[in-house]
Amino acid sequence: MHIPDGLISPQTYLPALALAAPLWVVAARRLRARMGDELLPRLAVFTALAFLLSTLMLPLPGGTSGHLLGVSLLALVFGPWVAFLCYTLVLVLQAVVVGAGGITALPVNALTLGLVAAWVTWGGYRLLRGLGETLAVAAATWLGIMSAALVLALVLGLQPVIAQAADGTPLFFPFGVAVTLPALLVPHALIAAGEAALTVLVFRHARKRRWLEAMP
Repeated sequence: MHIPDGLISPQTYLPALALAAPLWVVAARRLRARMGDELLPRLAVFTALAFLLSTLMLPLPGGTSGHLLGVSLLALVFGPWVAFLCYTLVLVLQAVVVGAGGITALPVNALTLGLVAAWVTWGGYRLLRGLGETLAVAAATWLGIMSAALVLALVLGLQPVIAQAADGTPLFFPFGVAVTLPALLVPHALIAAGEAALTVLVFRHARKRRWLEAMP
């Protein structure tokens, strides 16, 4: 559900960069404190999986695309800070290698797809795990993806208000939230359900391999 370059204003992506930059520093320090010979190969495998899943994109109305993310799985296995940093790397690679998303849109995409989705998934799992692991993982993943879709829909839908010409013409994205909310939330409700099922399967495998022992 990337936002590509050219659809969001400097009034949006510059404050997003100012917010994301110190959070990247915090996430990097958290990862450095945990980095070891056992963590690195697992982290590389899960990050590569997230990159693969997010490259299979379906264009959607409203200036975004629909695809699986993999960030919820990263959050459940490694925690939200590591997931945020790793998914930022995924977004950078996508922008540079396959032309998805973009550089100016990177802070917004990272904060929504990396930070919001990861923390909602992580928090949702902890709130719901008393109901059973399978249900908690599936519901938390679905909520994480839908939360990111909601934030992106609001960011896009507010662009006509944030940046407009003297005559009121939108300078960047032309459609309001009445268009962006259904355009993103409806298809991503189905996409999130598919990702929830996949996340449950991989999470169970990770649990059997005891890859979650250091999970914060």
